[in-house]
Amino acid sequence: MSNAKKPWGGRFESSGDAFAEEFGASLPVDKRMAEQDIRGSIAHARMLAAQGIVPVDEATAIVEGLLQVRAEIESGSFVFDTADEDIHMAVERRLTSIVGNVGGKLHTARSRNDQVALDARLYAKDATLRLVGAGNALRATLIERAGEHMGAVMPGYTHLQKAQPVLLSHHLLAYSWMLSRDITRMRHAFEAADVLPLGSAALAGTTFPLDRQAVADDLGFSAVSANSMDSVSDRDFLLDVTYACAVAQMHLSRLCEELILWSTEEFGFITMDDAWSTGSSIMPQKKNPDFAELVRGKTGRVIGDLTALLVTLKSLPLAYNKDMQEDKEPAFDAIDTLADSLRAVDGMIATMSVNVDVMRQGAGGGFMAATDLADYLAAHGMPFREAHEVVGRLVLACEREGKTLQELSVQDLEDASSVFGSDALEAVDLDKIVARRVTAGGTGHERVAEQLAQAAEALEADVIWLSERSAE
Repeated sequence: MSNAKKPWGGRFESSGDAFAEEFGASLPVDKRMAEQDIRGSIAHARMLAAQGIVPVDEATAIVEGLLQVRAEIESGSFVFDTADEDIHMAVERRLTSIVGNVGGKLHTARSRNDQVALDARLYAKDATLRLVGAGNALRATLIERAGEHMGAVMPGYTHLQKAQPVLLSHHLLAYSWMLSRDITRMRHAFEAADVLPLGSAALAGTTFPLDRQAVADDLGFSAVSANSMDSVSDRDFLLDVTYACAVAQMHLSRLCEELILWSTEEFGFITMDDAWSTGSSIMPQKKNPDFAELVRGKTGRVIGDLTALLVTLKSLPLAYNKDMQEDKEPAFDAIDTLADSLRAVDGMIATMSVNVDVMRQGAGGGFMAATDLADYLAAHGMPFREAHEVVGRLVLACEREGKTLQELSVQDLEDASSVFGSDALEAVDLDKIVARRVTAGGTGHERVAEQLAQAAEALEADVIWLSERSAE
């Protein structure tokens, strides 16, 4: 292939090496930004015409040609040429074949450096909106299931050891709040990407009288970049998106770990729907939570995507460097993986069966009323450290005798301490233990009902934000 066909070929005498061209090409990765590339080019062409840089009739022909290219890509009839280095050249090649040499005027006052930065920012904005939508959907499902099971008691854990009884609704809402913070990070990533880089050219700006604000308004950017060198070399917005994906994926992994545990015979708290389970090729009885395991397993790759992007950028001098061609693949992978994982977890949560009786039975073990017995003694004047020791001895005695705290009599309690009275048995009643957690954010029924309303309100605010941004 002759280098004359390259956008930079005039400087070179010899043709390129076939492997080198393949190695240097980014088209297999960045062709997914075709829509963003065409959108940006249309806005650039309109501005060139408005500023008198390109005649209006030629700009009109360019825009019409770009619309045809878009239609071909959307229909699947567009043929990508192996000679194209990237999506920018693929679009420009086809545009020129449609409108002739006038297509070459589209690149006036523009470099691929600011063009790719624009495409990446547009893509990041679009992607964060998709992720916010998927995250909101899972939050809505968690809130719905929490409302459905208000009052269901289950064991709460620390160190994966039974600790204190809680409401299942309280547990599910904890993940809703995690996702709420994930959405906040996605919103911040959207705002970080919401800055127009086009007009920075290669690194120093351009001599043409561009109207960058007009392009920003046309493309829906809220600001124009302040420094052309920073503009073409900045990939912080991709780091922000990838970081938000990594944290969200980690949260999903934690949730899936619990779904996996809860679905075991040893726990038996939930039964996964058949649609989100698989069997064994050799053991007919098996029903495996493979999809929850996949989400958990994919977390490593998303964290790896963030690490890869950080390492790629860590030593780059200003301004643009070819290393930045490696910025999109990890970001794209993180976005795709999280989007799929959110959808999968939403399906699992929506369809799982909750075995309320088994959960409640589990809440009766593990001496989970111990703290409440100690609180009873403290409320009646005993120093808490002393109360802790008294109840610890009670637990030890129960373990030796094979009893639960609920099986103790008033006499057993009074033998342990004269501070215990006839009402002390209320301290070990599961429902009353839960109901007594009345502090803000606690697992008491009234507090969880309030929290349910707060979670729904927070979700609605993010739904409105998404609707407003999607309409822009």
